[in-house]
Amino acid sequence: MPYVNYKTTVLEVKSIYKNKLVKNDFVNQVIYNENVLLLSSSDSRLEKLIYLIGNLELNSDKDYFTALATSIIGQQLSSKAATTIRKRVSLLCNGVITPESIISIPYDDLRAAGLSKAKTEYIKDLAEKVYTKKIDFNEICLKEDNEIISSLTEVKGIGKWTAEMFLIFALNRVNVMSYADAGLQRAARWLYNSPEIPKYNYLQKVESSWEPFKSIASLYLWESIDRGYVDSGNSLDELFLKKIQTKEPPIN
Repeated sequence: MPYVNYKTTVLEVKSIYKNKLVKNDFVNQVIYNENVLLLSSSDSRLEKLIYLIGNLELNSDKDYFTALATSIIGQQLSSKAATTIRKRVSLLCNGVITPESIISIPYDDLRAAGLSKAKTEYIKDLAEKVYTKKIDFNEICLKEDNEIISSLTEVKGIGKWTAEMFLIFALNRVNVMSYADAGLQRAARWLYNSPEIPKYNYLQKVESSWEPFKSIASLYLWESIDRGYVDSGNSLDELFLKKIQTKEPPIN
């Protein structure tokens, strides 16, 4: 299917519903979050994706230590394997993963729970730094994004990507973009039907229009993968037209 620009799509929708008044702002029909509406107004491609997906709920993890410990546990593991090991570690901690409980657990017991040698060292280092207030979550919450990344990456095993995920999913910072996330890069290439770019820099070419809501854009890109859109063999425009042809929009 050839590329269909936004104006053409609006005309096609009006043709389909010629006896009804149809809003040009499709996202308004399914989204009521002001930040999402502002984001969609800045990028017509992303607006179509938001219309396809609808509302997204972000469940924040306010237990900051557990969030980081869980990230360390899950590094380079499948979701199923990470969940199994996390449950084992939680049992060792009597159901609550805290700095104190991790410090008190013998090294060999954490290894027996399924943690690698490196991850055991990482999670112990994190627990020690939080317990001694070298990392103070009350102070971290007040810092700028780059300062938080700098603080967290001092912990063994916490790289920039893990720190960025903490910013998005624990602190709910709305303007974070993780350029090293392969999924986001792949979804961005699909969203814009981009030709292959050296060094896989698809996000860098398009994300300027998402300011200051890059985290929200990221959530929709991840969701486009989870729902199978990116690997469906269909372009964004094809999926968009299928939806508007089968789903009657509200009458104004």
